[in-house]
Amino acid sequence: MSVLTPLLLRGLAGSARRLPVPRAQIHSKPPREQLGTMDVAIGITSCFLCFLLPAGWVLSHLESYKKRE
Repeated sequence: MSVLTPLLLRGLAGSARRLPVPRAQIHSKPPREQLGTMDVAIGITSCFLCFLLPAGWVLSHLESYKKRE
C-alpha cells in the first residue's frame, strides 16, 4: 500500500459523511379490517406450500442429485 492511500481513503470518507441522507417517512395506521382466522390460515398455508415444500422436496432428493448418471 502506498503512503497516500490512508489520506485518500480519509478524504473519500470525509466527503461521504457530509452528504444528506434521505429519511423514509413511514407512518402506520391500524388496519381497516382485522384479519380473521381463515385469512391467517390461508396465508400460512400458502407460505408453506410456496417456500417450504419445494425446499423440502429438494433436500429429500439430495442423494439422487449427487449421483452422476
